[in-house]
Amino acid sequence: MKHLALTLALAAIGTAATAATAAETMKMAVTTSFHNSGLADVLLPQIAADLDLEVQLLVVGTGQAIRLGEAGDVDAILVHSRSAEETFVAAGHGTHRREIMYNDFVFIGPDTDPANIAEAPSAVEALQRIAATEAPFVSRGDDSGTHKKELSLWAEAGRDPAVLHDWYKPVGAGMGAALNTAAGMGAYIMSDRASWLNFGNTDGLALLFSGDPVLFNQYAYLPVDPARHAHVKHALALKLEDWLVSATAKELIDGYEIGGEALFVFNAEEQAQ
Repeated sequence: MKHLALTLALAAIGTAATAATAAETMKMAVTTSFHNSGLADVLLPQIAADLDLEVQLLVVGTGQAIRLGEAGDVDAILVHSRSAEETFVAAGHGTHRREIMYNDFVFIGPDTDPANIAEAPSAVEALQRIAATEAPFVSRGDDSGTHKKELSLWAEAGRDPAVLHDWYKPVGAGMGAALNTAAGMGAYIMSDRASWLNFGNTDGLALLFSGDPVLFNQYAYLPVDPARHAHVKHALALKLEDWLVSATAKELIDGYEIGGEALFVFNAEEQAQ
């Protein structure tokens, strides 16, 4: 009887282990800003529960996420640079682009605000004030969606970051690391709102400027095209997309708050497939 009980126990363990490993898996490249927001920790367990799907995240900047998609190293990407996304699809690397959610970019800086950007009438004027005072500015410098947006704003401000001299500090790092650098230097930085709200090292820093429509920050989901890479798990990528635009996803995304403030707004229902 003892041997029978042991055999049954081992069989049960084996069955549980098999069930635990039965979930399908896919790879998705996501931005560091999405990951730093903490939203992935809310969405992934529910995806696993609803779809029996393990989504393995590769956390990189938008530029690197797109390159991973181009190489077929992931099954889908979730990024935030519309022009780069549209180029990705037009070149045949992605089947389509689906908007999922948005937030906005904000300017963070020392709470003393030496460049007085809190009084600026626009995001471009805020950057011009920082340049005029040569106050330290930390740039992600990593070809991320945030970096791409920052560079476009500097161009509108009539400034070339390549010649902004000592006060302009590109760090080649993700959003969390760049915010930590800005905190250590007492520098200005452009961040997505979600990463800022989930950032713990805020001593001496404050959100100084937001609200300009040009700071709108849309996140989109792009499945990698199986016609280019036959090995990608396109069916799973579409299965995940269906979940990301569902009522369940909307509830989780819209309900995700820190300190009573929402980090993202779900808007997948505004765009037809």
